[in-house]
Amino acid sequence: MKNNTNFNWRKILALALAAVMLISTIALFLSILAGCQKNDPADDPNKIEKPGYTALKKITYPEVYAFENIDKRLEVIENYPVEKLFLKAVDDFSYRSAAALLAANEQGENFNFSPLSLYLALALAISGAGPDSATQMELLDLLGASEALATSSQSASTSNLLSTQSKNLYHQLFLKNEIGQLNIANSLWMDDEVNGQKIDFQDKFIENAAQNFFASVYSVDFSDQEKTGAAMAEWISEHTNGKIEPTFNFDSLQVLSILNTIYFYDQWDRRFDEKTTAPDIFYLSDGNEVEVDFMNQTQSSASFARGENYTRAVRPLRNGGEMIFILPDEGVNPYSLVDSAEKMEAAFTGGSQSNGEVVWKMPKFSYDTKLELKEVLQKLGVNAAFTGDADFSNLSEETQIFISNIKQDTFIAVNENGVEAAAFTQIDFDTTSMPTGRAEMILDRPFIFGITAPNGSPLFIGLCENPA
Repeated sequence: MKNNTNFNWRKILALALAAVMLISTIALFLSILAGCQKNDPADDPNKIEKPGYTALKKITYPEVYAFENIDKRLEVIENYPVEKLFLKAVDDFSYRSAAALLAANEQGENFNFSPLSLYLALALAISGAGPDSATQMELLDLLGASEALATSSQSASTSNLLSTQSKNLYHQLFLKNEIGQLNIANSLWMDDEVNGQKIDFQDKFIENAAQNFFASVYSVDFSDQEKTGAAMAEWISEHTNGKIEPTFNFDSLQVLSILNTIYFYDQWDRRFDEKTTAPDIFYLSDGNEVEVDFMNQTQSSASFARGENYTRAVRPLRNGGEMIFILPDEGVNPYSLVDSAEKMEAAFTGGSQSNGEVVWKMPKFSYDTKLELKEVLQKLGVNAAFTGDADFSNLSEETQIFISNIKQDTFIAVNENGVEAAAFTQIDFDTTSMPTGRAEMILDRPFIFGITAPNGSPLFIGLCENPA
């Protein structure tokens, strides 16, 4: 999300605060099977047999470089360019999906959502959709890809351009240094036999997943719930620094799961002093009160914005990202600021910009969120992909596959040093000028937050109702 105060699409500092993990699981379901050939993508010499799965493809991730190596960061941005309109499409998707989810969220409950995890998972799923099918077009429209990539100078289909842009975004976001990290990982978990019938997966889908989404490939037996579930949970835990350890229940017709994980951690550019942390009262939206520890700090010169019924300020992160805080005015329901995509965008990017003293009183908090995404995506215009008539022929020509459900679990924790967060998305297929003002970010009542990467891409959008 682009913020006129502190964000810039071209901003090139390293990545954001918070440990962010996302796991996007796309579990594909079979509805009609007809005369399929047995798939054997296991012609990889590095094939590894382990309990619960066989590893078919090993991925080489982007090069790791030091925190102070600015030249390398600039080189990555130059070598893997991301279209401005594509980044705008990611932003728009983030606002629309988050606003729709918040509208369905029970007020009084904490909320945290990773739009980027869902976006990348759906982008990979789109590569399996039939060309120009209703399935493909609805998903492309949801992601804003059709319009964003229509003027691209590259000669390729929109789906292929989306894969390429996703790869370039991956390169720009990937970060692992002594200060923090933003690790994105994908994997395909495929079962080539369901109820005695063979499933033939398209090689081009698998190769695209590996080349453009850095997806490892595993052969599994979904009917062996214990071993396959344990193997997938282990992979997720490994790629989320142990923050997410899910359990699985596989549908009898499940043939494929796409897992996407994002692990994010970064430190505040200016840490809070633990000696100044003290307990105080947080006022809940239902009128009750809870006592929590508040971190305290005053910035003598910082930017902030005031809009209709809110104040917004930003905490920079050492790798170049930001955590944005939107504090509703007293008596204002935070949901009223984000109950539409337009209002959410205005809250995150609008308002009157100022520079001056910013007083921070921020609660330490950590919580989990579980989200059901299927109905929300249907309200946003995706229908064909969820029906038995879905066209995922680029995934399997002979097998009728459709998306049966989409879920996401997230975790976030904020303390004096920085932020750590995790998300699990399951798609079942089956700065300095003269001070001019003062802002008090006394976060002692429900507030909205967002975490962005250095290029402004939204990693998380949340609403803290109760930090206790």
